[in-house]
Amino acid sequence: MGKKVLIIGGPGTGKSTTLKALEKKGYTCYPEISREVILDAQKKGIEQLFLTDPLLFSQRLLEGRIDQFKKAEIQKDTVFIDRGIPDVTAYLDYKKDIYPTYFKEANLQYRYDLVFLFPIWEDIYMRDNERYENLTEAKEIQVFLEQTYRNLGYDLIAVPQDNVNNRVNFILSHC
Repeated sequence: MGKKVLIIGGPGTGKSTTLKALEKKGYTCYPEISREVILDAQKKGIEQLFLTDPLLFSQRLLEGRIDQFKKAEIQKDTVFIDRGIPDVTAYLDYKKDIYPTYFKEANLQYRYDLVFLFPIWEDIYMRDNERYENLTEAKEIQVFLEQTYRNLGYDLIAVPQDNVNNRVNFILSHC
């Protein structure tokens, strides 16, 4: 059975770009699903579901990320995943929202083999249609992400701020 390798970090840190580069090299990669949830809600007239109904948004993310985890578990090779199950509770904690205990239970039930942390990188940060956070908020979210994963016992491997190819090589050298 292959490894489940997680790529985490605040918004706009280069995770998705690096994941696409890994995919081009032939690795199995699962993209961030929040954009999919956001776009689906926008089609229904809800501009920012996370801001309008954070619990519903988070339930959809949790379901999607558990589904990704289960798919990765049956892969024979290493699977790289953009954001993990604990990201959901980290964001809810950041927003100071109350959520059911099964969210935290999922953090304990579904465990990843490696977790790479992409640091906030002001030079590449950009807002877009689905990324509503400003840079200050992105930095605050990063703190909650790091704290959540560390509290769950993960050793976070910090990915250097470097070009995409060097980031890919760094990740692969640790796998």
